[in-house]
Amino acid sequence: MNGLSKRLNRSGEGITLAVLLCVGFVLLGLPLGLLTVIGIAPEGALTLGPLAEALDSRSVQRALVNSIDSSLFSALFATLAGGALALLIGLTDVRNKGPYVFLILLPMMIPPHVTAIAWIQALGPASPLLQWLGIAPEVGSTHPLYSREGVIALLSLQHSPIAFLVVRAALRNLPGELSDAARVFGARPGRMMGRVVLPLLLPNLIAAFALSFVSAMGNFGIPALLGIPARYTTMPVLIWRRLSSYGPDVLTNVAIIAVIIGMVAVLAVAIQMILQRRAEAALVGLPQRPLALRLGPARLPVEIGMSLLIAAVLVLPVLSLLATALVPTYGVRLSMDTVTLKNFSEILFSQTVTLRAFANSTLIAGIAAVLLGFFAIGLGYFMTRRKGSFASRSTRSLSTLADIAYAVPGLVISIACILAFIRPLPVIGVTFYNTLWIILFAYLIAFLSIALKPVAATYQQMDSSLDDAARVSGARFIRRMARVFLPMAAPAAASGALLVFLTAYNEVTVSALLWSTGNETIGTTIFNYEDGGYTTLAAAMSAVTVVATVVLMLLLDRAGRHAPAGIVPWRD
Repeated sequence: MNGLSKRLNRSGEGITLAVLLCVGFVLLGLPLGLLTVIGIAPEGALTLGPLAEALDSRSVQRALVNSIDSSLFSALFATLAGGALALLIGLTDVRNKGPYVFLILLPMMIPPHVTAIAWIQALGPASPLLQWLGIAPEVGSTHPLYSREGVIALLSLQHSPIAFLVVRAALRNLPGELSDAARVFGARPGRMMGRVVLPLLLPNLIAAFALSFVSAMGNFGIPALLGIPARYTTMPVLIWRRLSSYGPDVLTNVAIIAVIIGMVAVLAVAIQMILQRRAEAALVGLPQRPLALRLGPARLPVEIGMSLLIAAVLVLPVLSLLATALVPTYGVRLSMDTVTLKNFSEILFSQTVTLRAFANSTLIAGIAAVLLGFFAIGLGYFMTRRKGSFASRSTRSLSTLADIAYAVPGLVISIACILAFIRPLPVIGVTFYNTLWIILFAYLIAFLSIALKPVAATYQQMDSSLDDAARVSGARFIRRMARVFLPMAAPAAASGALLVFLTAYNEVTVSALLWSTGNETIGTTIFNYEDGGYTTLAAAMSAVTVVATVVLMLLLDRAGRHAPAGIVPWRD
């Protein structure tokens, strides 16, 4: 062993790196590797036969076409809407930017199935709110959202905040000299936007489109609640249906379908990277100053328009959700005589499954957030120190694997975890299958990338001389981490952990195939209520979940006051 390795081991740095790599590659590589093996080598030999057979199935073909169709169009609309809002808020002098950004990002934190339930109840013939206003559709008419267009519309609303977030972050890095130079040469705002800003934003617009596409490919809640009544089946819904059949070879069958979805997601990410490399342009200069374009007399109409848009996207479905939760039975007209709190009382004090679901989601989302937060602190250090070293290359490879796991749909992660834990663990004989801990394991795989991004960004901003100075002073690795890097990375890790908690707390896609009696989550319980016809209970639990999400985001906003700029997405 050379002198460097001895010093690393003595200081604890080498052991820490080895532990991080072992845990990371087992966490990410084992389940996804098993899934890939089942898909392309089910009998131990490499073959494309099962994949070809699955692709030859009419139901798989139809579901794959529907998934690509809905994902492409919803990603396009989400990128247009989110990008336009980001340009308005990032480049103009509109007022109250903080509240606007908070409200624009809020739909991203609300579970997709809750969004679907809210809009179903907002626009349907039995909508208590529309009945109260006297504008409800005729009873017996087909719900307008039970269609391909309805699925695409709600997927667009759900994922437009992703595009907004990506484009808004990019606007901060545009040099201010570019807009100043364009103005000196007499370019009007429209020409400057088309000739300067948008070409430079093209790589980020591609990234926004790809992220929206991948998110839509893996979305289960919206296509399930809107697509099933319209016979518009997507790949995640097909997997859910196949797994519910409990046939002798169902696990192999759905694993092959999951591999197909994963291949599409990875292909989308690869195409994104190629297009971004072709469109990128090197920039030199300070980040762009805010309020670059003055709207003048148009500012008030623009602010009114954004406020109306946010009200239509948020207020209408939430009020409809609340109205449905306040009537005794779905379809009853809301009035002073029919209003009741029975549904809230039922889910909060009577139904053991809902109380257990809130407790389970809080527990495993909290554990996942804490574990990933600490893991990200260690991994982020090795990713950014001594670039080009084995530690940096190996941890960056692990980060890339985490990005792929995040891009892969949640149902694919679920199938991978089932394959990994359907049998008891070797030697110790303990099983995670049909327990709460298999959902926790899936959360760790699916959301590691979320926890790592803000921490890695913070480490990138740290001067490498901090580590060198601590080494010269004789501080060993553990002491350097505890006294130097942990205090500086802790705010970013806390923010990343809170984002993980918010995402895991409300999700349904990952846990849809992993829950069991006694191990329900908030997302699966709401979905089961709606799927079972208990619409008012689903509405009441959804309303409580929305309130809890807003409260958690407000707490995150408050914590963000003490974090580095940009860590909390809606704070400057």
